[in-house]
Amino acid sequence: MHSHSTPSIFQTTTNVVILSLGLLFGLGVIGVSIQQAAVTLKEYERSVTVKGLAEQEFPADTVIWPIQYTVTGNDLPDLLATIETQTKWVEVFLAQQRIPLIDISHSAPIMTDKKAQQYNDTGNIEYRYLVTQTLTVHSHQVDLVRQAMSAIGELGKKGMILNQDPYQRPATYMFTQLNDIKPMMVEQATQHARKVAEKFAHDSKSTLGKIKKASQGQFSISERNQNTPYIKKVRVVSTIEYYLSD
Repeated sequence: MHSHSTPSIFQTTTNVVILSLGLLFGLGVIGVSIQQAAVTLKEYERSVTVKGLAEQEFPADTVIWPIQYTVTGNDLPDLLATIETQTKWVEVFLAQQRIPLIDISHSAPIMTDKKAQQYNDTGNIEYRYLVTQTLTVHSHQVDLVRQAMSAIGELGKKGMILNQDPYQRPATYMFTQLNDIKPMMVEQATQHARKVAEKFAHDSKSTLGKIKKASQGQFSISERNQNTPYIKKVRVVSTIEYYLSD
């Protein structure tokens, strides 16, 4: 008969220790491999983020010009007739400036009764009524309208009271062709960003790689300065991230 011997406690303990050491060694090797892979990945993903600027000036292509005039007196029907006559004067003037009637819109006249205003001293009012009319020119012929603005004083010689305060009722100039120039300006911003990135790569003794990530900034349109609101400055900043390698 064969007898079966029971493993000793010493042998069992030894096997457990060997198994544990083997597991620890194996995990250690895996850990080193992961660490090396992480280092390699980190080196591979070295990058630089730069901003590229494109900025150009364009003439405004649309102008909105309010022409406001006022009459005062004590006979309201007479004032309304006067304001109607003056409106015809303005239309004739604009026609002489080659501004078509289709570009002109009229608002209803605003009538003010000064005696009806509680905060006024009604006893010292010379003229009770004030009637204001506004014509608005909306045109794509900016240069033509600007010439008319320079000649508007001719209406003053007829006795018209023009409210042409550049701060209270300024002409508004707009540039509406942004979509047409966007591709060109984005390309310029990208080229500028690449030049900045190439300079950085050269200074850091690296080689510039492909684009990793890019985002186009917001386009902004502003006046060149307060004296030339009809010249618009268009600006865009693109942010681009490039890969770097040694």
